[in-house]
Amino acid sequence: MESADDLFEGIVMSEERYHGEGYDEGFAEGNHVGEVEGKQYGAVYGAKAGSELGCYLGFASTWKLLLSHTADEKQSKKLKTLDSLIKMIESFPTDDPTNDKLQDELCRIRGKVKQICSMLNIQPDFGINYENSGLSF
Repeated sequence: MESADDLFEGIVMSEERYHGEGYDEGFAEGNHVGEVEGKQYGAVYGAKAGSELGCYLGFASTWKLLLSHTADEKQSKKLKTLDSLIKMIESFPTDDPTNDKLQDELCRIRGKVKQICSMLNIQPDFGINYENSGLSF
């Protein structure tokens, strides 16, 4: 009778065994697909953030060059603020993508850009067109 119980036990327990095997295979596949998607998203997001920072750096460097020819006190304050923005961009942590301060730093840089635009009395349109890889101002 023992051999008959073993035979039926294999049949009865097969559902649980296949369920466990299916779960393990699905979990491994999900991990792999999630890792691939995460790398793709990270590359796209990193490229967008890099383009944005590059745009701001070019903006600040150009205005710094334009304002450096005059030496009055108002221009001096604008130049100091532009220098501050340039230092913020240059010290942006690009070597550690897991840094939880990346978003905070990017928000601070955006705020500084808005401050500079207000000081310069300009209304820029930093629309970045990712499809054509061009910037529009």
